Amino acid sequence: MNAIVIKQAGEPECLMLQTRPRPEPGPGQVLLRVAAAGVNRPDVLMRQGKYAGADDVAGLVPGLEVAGHVEECGAGVTQWQPGDAVCALLGQGGYAEYAVVDAGHCLPVPAGLSLMEAASLPETAFTVWHNVFQRGGLLPGETLLVHGGSSGIGVLAVQLAQALGSRVAATAGSAEKCAAVARLGADTVVNYKEEDFETVVAAAGGADVILDMVGGDYTPKNLRLLRDDGRLVFINAMQGAKAEFNALDLMRRRLTITGSTLRPRSAEFKAALAREVERHVWPIVADGRLRPVIERTFPLAEAAEAHRLMESSSHIGKIVLLVP
Repeated sequence: MNAIVIKQAGEPECLMLQTRPRPEPGPGQVLLRVAAAGVNRPDVLMRQGKYAGADDVAGLVPGLEVAGHVEECGAGVTQWQPGDAVCALLGQGGYAEYAVVDAGHCLPVPAGLSLMEAASLPETAFTVWHNVFQRGGLLPGETLLVHGGSSGIGVLAVQLAQALGSRVAATAGSAEKCAAVARLGADTVVNYKEEDFETVVAAAGGADVILDMVGGDYTPKNLRLLRDDGRLVFINAMQGAKAEFNALDLMRRRLTITGSTLRPRSAEFKAALAREVERHVWPIVADGRLRPVIERTFPLAEAAEAHRLMESSSHIGKIVLLVP
């Protein structure tokens, strides 16, 4: 089969199209004939040798989410049959014509979506549901602040929170991105390059839950924006992992700081999360209240160009590789 392989940690040109043996599914696994693979920020970090648990990346095939058809089922798999259209979360290996996936980490392609659209959902849906709704505990009537509202994570978080009855504030880095996020349902959108997001969101009443992928000097601002009993949830720290904050103020207002990353979690945890996403998120996708936003697709062989676009941060929504 053809696959994109990381030659060595480094720049996008380190992604090489190579011929690899087709993998075989083990017990509890399925082999997917991949039609499309989502491109995500962790793929870039993996290529750079910076992603959690992936320091030695030479020879690895990146790719955390795919959609396609079940080609073969391993021993003990009863929930899927050859020919089923599914999308799936995986630890690596998605940039390829075939991928082996834990059967419990697969989801049916939502009604009305193409395989290309479905490939853009698993990583973001798992991340948002776990961090915003499970860890952050966002409730109807509360306000969510999403940093990076035009990113793949942001686009899904804005739509899902709005669909489930919460108010949404978001930050984005251009007038075009802000307009796109507002069209998705955000009540307050801040161009962080032109305005101080803390001032604007505070004037709108603050937030109960903040989903942050920035870190650094955003952290004390985020904590000041939280209402009493508010929750700050980290999924990345692109501008720095360290920050100072007033612990006494955190105690007085009963604030919670938490966060997570999916890759090191157990197979059992991810399988349980998949069922939660199918139960709570998939009906909202099926009825059209949440729709994938695709910036651009690339052929599998042009994965390096897809990574360059991802690193430019000029995209709105998701980038997807199409597998011939």
